[in-house]
This record gives sequence, C-alpha cells and structure tokens, in this order.
Amino acid sequence: MKIAIFGNSFKRNTIDEVAHILSYLHNRDVEIWLSKEIRDEMNLRESYPLFSEETHEDIDFALSVGGDGTFLTTAAHIGDRNIPILGINCGRLGFLSEVQTTEVDRILNQLLSNDYTIEQRTVLSVVTDGEGHLSMPFALNEIAVMKQELSSMISVETLINGELLNTYQADGLVVSTPTGSTAYNLSVGGPLVAPQANVFILSPIATHSLNVRPLVVPDYCEIDLRITSRSHSYLVSTDGRSYTMKENTRLHIAKAPYTVKLVQLGEHSFFDTLKTKLGWGN
Repeated sequence: MKIAIFGNSFKRNTIDEVAHILSYLHNRDVEIWLSKEIRDEMNLRESYPLFSEETHEDIDFALSVGGDGTFLTTAAHIGDRNIPILGINCGRLGFLSEVQTTEVDRILNQLLSNDYTIEQRTVLSVVTDGEGHLSMPFALNEIAVMKQELSSMISVETLINGELLNTYQADGLVVSTPTGSTAYNLSVGGPLVAPQANVFILSPIATHSLNVRPLVVPDYCEIDLRITSRSHSYLVSTDGRSYTMKENTRLHIAKAPYTVKLVQLGEHSFFDTLKTKLGWGN
C-alpha cells in the first residue's frame, strides 16, 4: 500500500501525531510519501520521498493530519488524481477531519484491512472572463466574493443558467457545496445540507435587504457573477485562498469535472458529526 501524508507543520500536536503514524506504519508493508512542509519540519528528507505535482506513483490514500483547513489544503494538492483522503483531526470542529487522534491506531488498521467505503464530494470550479487569474480555481467548500473596504457594500449581479436571479447589495456572496455548508455558509446564516445532496447553496453576506434569503439550486446549474464596487475591485476566495479582482471581472461558477474522494468508516456519519460538533440532541 502507498500512502501520502499531509499536515500543518506549524502545530506541535500535528507533528507529534504524524510521528506516531509513521511509527505505527513502520514494518507494515506501506510505502510513504510526505508533503514538503511535514518532511522539512521533521527533517525527514533522507527517509521519505516528497509528494508533489511531479509524483507519478499510484498513491492509494492520502492522510490529512490536522483540522479542516489542512484537509482543504490536502484536497487542493490531490486535485483530480482520484486519491481518497482520510482526515485525522488535530484541530477543533473537524467536519472533514472526523477521525480523532485516540482512534488512529484502530482506524489505520481498518484502512490496511480494506475495511472502509469511499464517498465522493462535489467540487466547484470558477473561471474568470480574462481580467484576472486564479492559481487555484477549484473549491471543495465554497467560492466567495467579498468587498475589500470596510465602509461600502458591493453589488453582485447573479445569473443562474443565463437568467438574472438578483443583484445582491451586500458585503458579499458565498456559493457553497453541500460539504461547505458547515463552513463559511453556516456562519452567514446559510442552511446545513447533507453532503450527498446534489445542490449548490447561494448565501449573501450581510445583505442590505431583509427580503433576500439563501437559495439552494441543483448542482447542474451554472452561475455567473458580475461585481461592481465603490473601490473598483473586490476579493474572490476559493476555500480561503483569496485573490483581488478588478471591478466588472465576471466569474463563471459550475460543477468541476472531478470529485474529491473521502474515506468513510462505518461508525462515522454526517448526522453523528452534527450531534457531536454542534451539540444537537443534547
């Protein structure tokens, strides 16, 4: 079996957990690749090969050791390689990184015994009209447009499949996948959506109109945005990676041509996570 390991090299507990995982996998017929940050921080350049865009090995799994931010970074590195990702939570909430550090040995044993399932998660893609460049134009959680300055809103002209939906007067607009419904979308008042649902969610940020509410649309819809602002620029964020765009730069958002594969273990479910992380049912 071939496994790539990613983690937040700035957190001591992550480094300690990666060291534990390496120790557990030692002499278990597993070939291991490490992300550059982890390999450099742990001074393992001579011991393990580097996982990068030039890695052409058929990796079986990727382990994301950290919080949900680390998971999103791992998913960005994996891209369309169809490598299933298992999230090990060293952070706080952990909607994506569901496995707790106390479970790691048992979970790794399940992984090595092929006792798991794979769940596919929808990814968003965003294309500009040529006025701006996005080095990472894909998002597992959300694509958000936001104002740059503190004093004024932006106008977000929004079309669904070419038909004008609304021009939002707001601090911004979040376009989310079901996976991302528990992230930025949740914080701006958007609905929680089970990750298996085939939908996108449009949630305005601090809208000027009380009549405007979040909207759920099928994920085959294509969304076009044109933003105007007093500062003549705005921010676009793909899973937290921010870019500055010039006013009137159009964004075309649609379903990406690939999915992110998550390793699922029998005892974990989305509804269990809601009860555990949000205290539902207590």
